[in-house]
Amino acid sequence: MSIDPAARRIARIRLSSCYLPLAQPISDAKVLTGRQKPMTEVAMLFAEIETEDGQQGLGMSYSKRAGGPGQFAHAREIAPALIGEDASDIGRLWDKLCWAGASVGRSGLATQAIGAFDVALWDMKARGAGLPLAKLLGAYRDSVPCYNTSGGFLHTPTEQLLVNAAASIERGIGGIKLKVGQPDGRLDVRRVEAVRQHLGDDVPLMVDANQQWNRPTAQRMCRTFETFNLVWIEEPLDAYDHEGHAELARQFDTPIATGEMLTSAAEHGDLIRHRAADYLMPDAPRVGGITPYLKVAAQADQAGLLLAPHFAMELHIHLAAAYPREGWVEHFDWLEPLFNERIEIRGGRMQVPTRPGLGLTLSEQARHWTREQAVFGAGA
Repeated sequence: MSIDPAARRIARIRLSSCYLPLAQPISDAKVLTGRQKPMTEVAMLFAEIETEDGQQGLGMSYSKRAGGPGQFAHAREIAPALIGEDASDIGRLWDKLCWAGASVGRSGLATQAIGAFDVALWDMKARGAGLPLAKLLGAYRDSVPCYNTSGGFLHTPTEQLLVNAAASIERGIGGIKLKVGQPDGRLDVRRVEAVRQHLGDDVPLMVDANQQWNRPTAQRMCRTFETFNLVWIEEPLDAYDHEGHAELARQFDTPIATGEMLTSAAEHGDLIRHRAADYLMPDAPRVGGITPYLKVAAQADQAGLLLAPHFAMELHIHLAAAYPREGWVEHFDWLEPLFNERIEIRGGRMQVPTRPGLGLTLSEQARHWTREQAVFGAGA
């Protein structure tokens, strides 16, 4: 049975700028070095898209510390370009939105705003097919190993760090990531050593320096951390120092992970060409949505890299499940209040939701935290 193309045309878009408050200010190495302020909230950009025949999709992007108002403003400017378009033409629509804002570039805030629309269109396509997004993309597995980050920030005292790590493992999370990168590296070593001794040698353990080491410091710290049998050392250098990351990856047994701060498929391509990571950490909202993320994943697979997508587990569980090589998903429970659904975790693995699409609906709390909205199309 054929579907009337007119029925698939986008009739209505609702944009929402929602600010998720965090329970306490969050500090990592960027705060201790004075480069950033503690994080107190996450700015979410939601796009809800509906077609003439009532198909719906929910998409998201986000910003930390700064950029939320800018993302919303850019999304509001380019949203009218989608009205009347065929929602099935996701690749073409990504290009159309990109060209609509081309004067401000093809990466960064401009494409992050596009990401919310792109994710919504993929969510809609999977819902229309009656499939979880992972299955629509072609899943390789129904669950992915997961690790917890939110209990290991630098503002957390070591004693509480041990409690948090043990609680995460007891909950069924498979690994623990600790923030490092303090001005005094000896403090980092003590914290990692304490957690390793507390959890034992068999629990997967990662560290994240958040780009705060220079090359000599990274050399020393990577050499010191070799003894802890880490899954990876994350962002030891500036995100764009591909040559420096590549040298560390060649020199040490412990894998190097990076990529979360890159904001386009092209930037990831440059990183991959330099062989600057063992684990690539793309962030779908940051690169502009699922469409460019799939381009990154294809390049990473061809290069034989493992993937560990950054943040937004509600989206990235689907994308990680559809990657040929089994990697990791980052467990952050920060976004849970925004949605009515929860992701199941057991045996160290995050289970891919079986609901159609992303399997997400916005909660009343998300509506309550919404500061600004814009509606386009029918009923606007």
